Amino acid sequence: MSMDLVLTNARVVTPSEAFLGTVVVRDGRIARIDTGRSAVAGAQDLEEDLLIPGLVDVHTDNLEKHMMPRPGVRWSSRAALLSHDAQVAAAGITTVLDALCVGEVEHADQRDQMFREGVAELRALAPRGLLRAEHFLHLRCEISVEGMRESFALVAGDPLVRMVSLMDHTPGVGQFADIEKYKRKNARNLGMNEQEAEAYIGRRWAMRERVREPNRAAILAAVAGRDVALASHDDRTEEEVSSWAEAGIAISEFPVTAVAAEAARRHGMGIVAGAPNIVRGGSHSGNVRAADLMRDGLVDVFASDYVPGAMLAAALMVHEKLHVPLPAAIATISQRPALMVGLADRGAIAPKLRADLVQVHLADGHPLVRQVWREGKRIA
Repeated sequence: MSMDLVLTNARVVTPSEAFLGTVVVRDGRIARIDTGRSAVAGAQDLEEDLLIPGLVDVHTDNLEKHMMPRPGVRWSSRAALLSHDAQVAAAGITTVLDALCVGEVEHADQRDQMFREGVAELRALAPRGLLRAEHFLHLRCEISVEGMRESFALVAGDPLVRMVSLMDHTPGVGQFADIEKYKRKNARNLGMNEQEAEAYIGRRWAMRERVREPNRAAILAAVAGRDVALASHDDRTEEEVSSWAEAGIAISEFPVTAVAAEAARRHGMGIVAGAPNIVRGGSHSGNVRAADLMRDGLVDVFASDYVPGAMLAAALMVHEKLHVPLPAAIATISQRPALMVGLADRGAIAPKLRADLVQVHLADGHPLVRQVWREGKRIA
């Protein structure tokens, strides 16, 4: 008796087309793709639902959200990782790069502690097969703060690291370019009056002047020659993008202006946009609309950013509303991100690739994930 997993009567989405067909899985790999229904005994009838590749998320802050569900409220790191893992799997994400911050801007954020605990739990659970999705690390390096290099050194050579992004959240830079807006928001959050906020901003700029370039150089040296994707973060100007491109950085992550995205495209950089930006109809921070970037051909990949379920919703929205062909729309959340971080064995429904698959039912136009397989084994 055949032990193959046969998924039939599905609307199969391959890199080039979508059709009613059958996918046969053997030993965790896609063995065959056929048009039409299968008469094999035991074949699973997917009732004409979509069958798409497992999603590949190159940037999610979701683990941090589970570790600190409310400001200042810490949760068990192990429980947080298990809950985060279950959530991403349920969203159809079979490969996830957990984006953890390296370098602490504010001690109250506890991000350095969450980074260290998150790495420890991932190292403890993943080798034991206790996680549903396959997890890697995306190190979000805050290059404008002290202590970043010491934390980075703890994981710099770990094979779990697939992506490193260089961030600068100094007031007046990137997404915080509007100093007055930053001052109003963060003075309130940090319990400062206007005078104290101005002094705080001055201290941040002085620290930036001391450490930004040494931090930047240390990271670039540490990952040189390794199979690690390098990204800039929250690019605003053409000059910023050009500087990163000259340093060998090949990805612009979440450009905050169309000018930056256009510059990234001219330099041949991959461009990552936040899926929630598409779903919400714009940036929660007032930055460029991802739909406008997509319309102008300035998005390669969607990442969940802070909502795992946003990836699938965003891909289907650009298909429906921007008339992007379904295979190309699905590629933004599967094949393209997989290739961006050097995982060529997944991300598409094609023979010999990993059988990371997702059954999606459209309920009044909204995606409902019904089943998820990772290497042919059901995980959700």
